[in-house]
Amino acid sequence: MYSGSGDREGRKEDGSAASRSGEFTTPAPAETDSMAADPITIGPMDDAPIESDPTETDPSELDPIEAASLATDPIESTPMGTVPVESAPVAFIDARALIGCRHRLHLDAAHPQLLTNVAEDPGVRQRREAATAHRNRVRDALVAADPDSWVIIDPTARASDRAAATMSACAAGAQHIWGALLPQEPDTGRRGGSEILLRDRERGGYIPIIVVNHKVTDPRKPEPADFHPTTSDPYRWDPRPDPSRKLRQQPRDQQRLAHLYRMLQRHGLASPALVGGVIGYHFDRILVHDLGPLLDDYDRRYADRIAVVRGELPTVPSKVPECRQCPWWTRGVEGPSCEGWLVEQRDVSLVAPGSRADVLRGHGVETIDDLAAWTGEDPEDWQHGPFDEAVVTARAWLAGAPLVRRFDRVHVRRADVEVDVDLESFQEHGAYLWGTLLDGRYRPFVTWDPLPTEDEGRSFGEFWTWLMTVRAEAATAGKTFAAYCYSRTAEDKWLYESARRFAGRPGVPTVDQVRAFVDGPEWVDMFQAVTDQFICPNGKGLKKIAPVAGFAWRDPEAGGEASMSWYRQAVGYDGAPDLTQRTRLLEYNEDDVRATQVLREWMMPRVPNPHCAELEVPALADFGRAPELPAGGRGAAPSLGRGV
Repeated sequence: MYSGSGDREGRKEDGSAASRSGEFTTPAPAETDSMAADPITIGPMDDAPIESDPTETDPSELDPIEAASLATDPIESTPMGTVPVESAPVAFIDARALIGCRHRLHLDAAHPQLLTNVAEDPGVRQRREAATAHRNRVRDALVAADPDSWVIIDPTARASDRAAATMSACAAGAQHIWGALLPQEPDTGRRGGSEILLRDRERGGYIPIIVVNHKVTDPRKPEPADFHPTTSDPYRWDPRPDPSRKLRQQPRDQQRLAHLYRMLQRHGLASPALVGGVIGYHFDRILVHDLGPLLDDYDRRYADRIAVVRGELPTVPSKVPECRQCPWWTRGVEGPSCEGWLVEQRDVSLVAPGSRADVLRGHGVETIDDLAAWTGEDPEDWQHGPFDEAVVTARAWLAGAPLVRRFDRVHVRRADVEVDVDLESFQEHGAYLWGTLLDGRYRPFVTWDPLPTEDEGRSFGEFWTWLMTVRAEAATAGKTFAAYCYSRTAEDKWLYESARRFAGRPGVPTVDQVRAFVDGPEWVDMFQAVTDQFICPNGKGLKKIAPVAGFAWRDPEAGGEASMSWYRQAVGYDGAPDLTQRTRLLEYNEDDVRATQVLREWMMPRVPNPHCAELEVPALADFGRAPELPAGGRGAAPSLGRGV
């Protein structure tokens, strides 16, 4: 049956009224800065191959095995997502619909034709392609180890044929099934598949195992702990507590496994063990999840989401991280776009996005004006930092202030010798560019060999050697030294990763040397400095903050997602290398390090300067009470961006 294989820019139940888009959402994982999104396609329900569906769920999860479909009957739409129950078509969704924006789910279902010509985000496409390649590598390795135990479902076959082949393989007691697609359920609306179905030899039935392109565990030194995740050898099912790993919370994986369990259960094929597995990016272990505690939450989520798609529940917009890349943010269909509607309503999610808005609405705070006028005690269920800062954020938004000073004097660590650092990486393959700025001169340490490559070790070793030389020379001269980045998570990650991967190569530090540096006072995170010194109503990403300090990027398309596409062209992944894209990447990286330098000088200039944060940014005291609204109206709303 086998026919071939194939940024850091920023860093839950419904009631009788219209349900908010952000309910039933979970925080975005650090590695993907985004959550679920668009799991619906329009087309025949069961007579065509299932296509990958580019969404803002971690695109690593986009795979032909798990894509949703909706019947061709159109959904009758009414203003802002209210759809009469009697107009609902037969609908099918997969597990990706369980995480993310409910309002986007409705719009995707009701108006798929409006997205036909929307270009797929290059970053989404590249991560989807990387995920497909990762799954293929996992499949090839597992099948090669024990080919006689595997049944591989033809990925090019029609959906109905794939489902039939999967059920036949289960009936025959196949030990391993790759590319399993389960029969869709017209009554429940469930549709989905699993990269692997593993026969439970002890109890009978099948265990779903999914293959994802993100990390699901992190290494740790074996030590006593309250909880050890359960893992198994990928080639031999032997689940046991694993003291050498710590769990990465990935709710999307758990929801997908619960979804698959319910589908297997319907056919009497679910293992009584009530577990599921995840093979992550490193493909070194299977993370085993206990599904029992997840099912009640899954059932509630699923009932809510299928009702949204069927038109049985109304939705309205609410700003969530997903909005950054959502096509509906600026595209109106049932009235204003989501952005326009939120601004018209002065919705509180504009200044308190995601779960913050959910908490506030529970206390009757629906608008920014409501929050700005708050004078009572802090809500007991508020867990998002000091509540008075949330109130000030609302007041600043109403006043059009992009920043608010927390203190009279703005402070950031300064040094005699200052180096700005910014890296560029490509997915999880490596860091190809370490850009630096010293005394106004930009120095890149780069490899243009396509990642992954051993030459990355050379460029990293040269970068580290240069940085430590500058540091040592400063010390010898009796000068202070500091190196600056913006949002150190990525830099720290690749410093450690590079030290491990290229250990022993010229100039490459040990992990302990990296740790000593990044844990010391000379490694300064400007993102943390901004967080410490300012309240930021419009977000804290470098692209949001540096323009306030007067900096502008040369390239209007500059951004982490765009740079992924530029990199592919620069190294020739899809053809001959494009040298103009190399120049573009270097200029983008240079602008990033210059932006941190300009920001630092604006925050704490070495010499008196009228263009500085202390003189240009209002202080907390300026927002001690809610601003008075103009007579007869609400006043003009500040300009909005997509940052959350």
